[in-house]
Amino acid sequence: MRTFRNILFWIHLIAGIATGLVIAIMSFTGVVIAFEKQLIEWAERDVRTVQPPSPDAPRLPVEALVERVRAARTDGQPSGVTVYPEPTSSVLVSIGRGSVTYVNPYTGEVLGNGATGLRGFLQWNVELHRWLAAGGDNRAVGKAITGASNAVFLFLAISGLYLWWPRKWTLRAMRPSLWFRRGLKGKARDWNWHNVIGFWSLPVLVVLTASGMVISYKWASDLVYTVMGHEAPARQGPPGSASVKVPAPEVETPRKPMDVLMAEAWKTSPTWSSATVRLGGGARPGGAPAQGGRGPEAKGEKGGADSVDAVTVTLREADAWPPFSSKQVSLNPFSGEVAKQETYADHNSGRKLRTWLRFLHTGEALGLMGQLVAAIASLGGVFLVYTGFALSWRRFFSRRRTNIEPREEAAAQTERAA
Repeated sequence: MRTFRNILFWIHLIAGIATGLVIAIMSFTGVVIAFEKQLIEWAERDVRTVQPPSPDAPRLPVEALVERVRAARTDGQPSGVTVYPEPTSSVLVSIGRGSVTYVNPYTGEVLGNGATGLRGFLQWNVELHRWLAAGGDNRAVGKAITGASNAVFLFLAISGLYLWWPRKWTLRAMRPSLWFRRGLKGKARDWNWHNVIGFWSLPVLVVLTASGMVISYKWASDLVYTVMGHEAPARQGPPGSASVKVPAPEVETPRKPMDVLMAEAWKTSPTWSSATVRLGGGARPGGAPAQGGRGPEAKGEKGGADSVDAVTVTLREADAWPPFSSKQVSLNPFSGEVAKQETYADHNSGRKLRTWLRFLHTGEALGLMGQLVAAIASLGGVFLVYTGFALSWRRFFSRRRTNIEPREEAAAQTERAA
């Protein structure tokens, strides 16, 4: 048993040294990612609100708002529209994946592009977390490194638990790992910090790294479905992102305005808090209309095809459980009829667990408190790397070697071995 512990200790130490820098980067960026949503909402609080001209003031059509944004933003095409039920809320138009523009729904005035600096930083932070901000062909290499480092972090957490496991479950043996001790210096302090932070962070770090495995590797994602007794989806990506097909009209038929389609979707959820429609990159002047919208020259669509894409409205509902759940309402763009509704309750157990793991990774699955716990544990990961490096440095490169340990360290070691 002693030999196994020694072997495991050296594997733990060497693996930590080899991947420590990447783990520290992923842990630190994870702290920021945990509060990404709140940071953006705070920074863009001014452009998110408007003053209605009158209590019953009419709103401009969604298509008109998109065209205003398209005219103002020459650096990209609108890819989505999000509206809110409050009359004082502006409309958010997404540009590509990471950029947005806010527009006044009553006047069509383009209010601004939000906190572009913060959004850019957060996007870079996410890229650093996922693939070390590598670009081009190097992105796959960066993703492989972060994925492997996350797996090693999971191993370090589990092996650290085994190495920490006290021979006797007594307060005397547990005390050095329960809280920080004052007056310690050098190796004794680092040892105390490493054990205390590891003790309190371990459950959360196991969840964060295990869920990270599911996000990083398709085989791990597929395993979730298999364990729950369901066949894994063939494509990797956000579950349920495939388009819904509806019968194509037999004769030339105009598409319903986006406002009409969204209003039909709202009827299915009286407590909706936001509604988002993907535009598929937006219609380009002189080109075909984007999914769910109408191009500047598009008046109708001829029949002939067997089916066309439905317009899918994603609804967020107030006080929904789980907090990350949403409702997808797919509508026939020509008749306005609801073709399909899908909620979290409609998912099989494999997809439910897979979705939980996705949002447990950032803590969002448990609301603000979950985000705070995830952020604290991620910050703990940074200190685990620091104390691990410090202990390794003293082990291998200490200038003085002595058989007499400092009094504080000896006390800590004695209590731990008791």
